[in-house]
Amino acid sequence: MEGSGDEEPGADGPLQQLVKRQRKEKRELQAKIQGMKNTVPKNDKKRRKQLADEVAKLEAELEQKHKEELKQLKEASPEQNKEKKAALEKEREERIAEAEIENLTGARHLESQKLASLLAARHLEIKQIPSDGHCMYRAIEDQLKDRQNSWTVATLRNQTAKYMQSHFDDFLPFLTNSSTGEMYSREEFEKYCDDIANTAAWGGQLELRALSHILQTPIEVVQMDSPPIIVGEEYSGKPVILVYMRHAYGLGEHYNSVKLLTDTATENGS
Repeated sequence: MEGSGDEEPGADGPLQQLVKRQRKEKRELQAKIQGMKNTVPKNDKKRRKQLADEVAKLEAELEQKHKEELKQLKEASPEQNKEKKAALEKEREERIAEAEIENLTGARHLESQKLASLLAARHLEIKQIPSDGHCMYRAIEDQLKDRQNSWTVATLRNQTAKYMQSHFDDFLPFLTNSSTGEMYSREEFEKYCDDIANTAAWGGQLELRALSHILQTPIEVVQMDSPPIIVGEEYSGKPVILVYMRHAYGLGEHYNSVKLLTDTATENGS
């Protein structure tokens, strides 16, 4: 009977039941996210940015809900701490096993392997950057640290927005309204720039072009199946190097930074 607190002999305890339900809810959310992703064209940059924000909100809400449920169960049944720890550890091991199978056969693993090989030939390796909507700016921030440039993500975003606003005619022709197919109005362009400065809107080719002018530095984007893209070739000097990954996370596109390839022998002092 629904709502009954009775358990059948051999049935899972309250914590195990909660963990199973939460895992099911996580799978259902991922399926929903995939369905949402499939409805948005890859070239519809504005919609994809909106989708990223919506996905982040849904994931955060579910995570908070699950934390609260676990907290309430712990407070109600402190004697079940051991059971909770064992159940969560089992869940963690199962998730790791599932991810390992996916990674060994999936596009993400193949892409990572190929990029690692391309970078190793240049004595470089990927430096992971969080996937939070700011990844392109975080990767550039990381690259600039080696150049005694302390610009933060917020500074890079603000400078990008200001540069694009002051060079309106250089960027407007490349922005179109996904609903009408018409070029952005001035109001739409201002909103686009405001989103760059004040939200976690994803960055792309236009923002990289602006940043290359702002920094007066070439920006090289390494990718898997085509030659590197160099933005700002008119500038001399060592380029900022980013790695563009199409299959890194659920929604696809992601930027990472690079670092010198780790020399294990040197690190061990041999």
